Amino acid sequence: MLILVKVAFLLLLFMLVYLVLNRLLQSIVRHSATRYRLNYVRRGTFANRVAHLASKYNWLYRHLTDLLESIQARFHIGTFLFVSLLLLLTGIIGGFVCFNNFKGVVSAGGMLGLLPYIVLRMRLLGRQMKARLDFLPAVELFYQYYIVSGQSNIRTALKVTLEENRMQPAMKPVFEQLYRNLTTSRDTEDSLRVFSISLGHMWADYFANILRVGLLEGNDLCDSMKELISDMRRAQRSDQAERNRLLEIRLANFSSILFLLLFLFINFKINAHNAYLYYIVDPAGRNMLLDALLLIFASFLMGIYLSIRRM
Repeated sequence: MLILVKVAFLLLLFMLVYLVLNRLLQSIVRHSATRYRLNYVRRGTFANRVAHLASKYNWLYRHLTDLLESIQARFHIGTFLFVSLLLLLTGIIGGFVCFNNFKGVVSAGGMLGLLPYIVLRMRLLGRQMKARLDFLPAVELFYQYYIVSGQSNIRTALKVTLEENRMQPAMKPVFEQLYRNLTTSRDTEDSLRVFSISLGHMWADYFANILRVGLLEGNDLCDSMKELISDMRRAQRSDQAERNRLLEIRLANFSSILFLLLFLFINFKINAHNAYLYYIVDPAGRNMLLDALLLIFASFLMGIYLSIRRM
């Protein structure tokens, strides 16, 4: 275990030194007149090398890319993987320092390493819940302008829908991203897959399938859109109930953290010295805190899983 911690410490130290030197080099090159050198440095960053390594695992690379694009993240997948690796190494070292056992090393490393992915998933779920009730008005608006535009071009209907600026704020970025992807050289399947992930419910999948048929085969969408809108109107009450359940799951996730903080606050308030000796100095107390953090982390994972199933 000590060897693992030493390797993690050396890797973390190397990555931090590399990051500092790389930023310093980029700031120097940025003032240079040679753009080729600047682009070379950008292509040669460690984050891009990590992304290139991850691209060999096609399912993982596509999954993370779709998640980042669905929340319209401003950072690259290489940066995401770089930060995850940094946190993983930090967790391994911190677990050894704080708990000095194999369980602490593995638990702290795993929790910190997965933290960026958990934050990414929670952010996506938050966007999906905000846009859930606004999806039906957005589809109705698109259907109106699709009829007005002569039922000929889906991209034109999307453009007119966005230009009229009548869409809800939670939905407009999603449709703007869809229109932007469809009007560029992006593959249609990729564009519709990102759109479905951004919304995350079955109605978005149905709508994406209707658009897929219209874009690839050139079929008229009127009948399918009418049926989709009528089904969504009938299911409005159940959609509201599902959204309430999703909110309950999120509240349950964060309540465990509040209860832990309240428990520690009460113990330190009653007897700060004994609480310090038990929770900080005593290995048994630290192990109990580690178990509590593991249970909280597991509850977040279970909450994300249940939220995805409820969508």
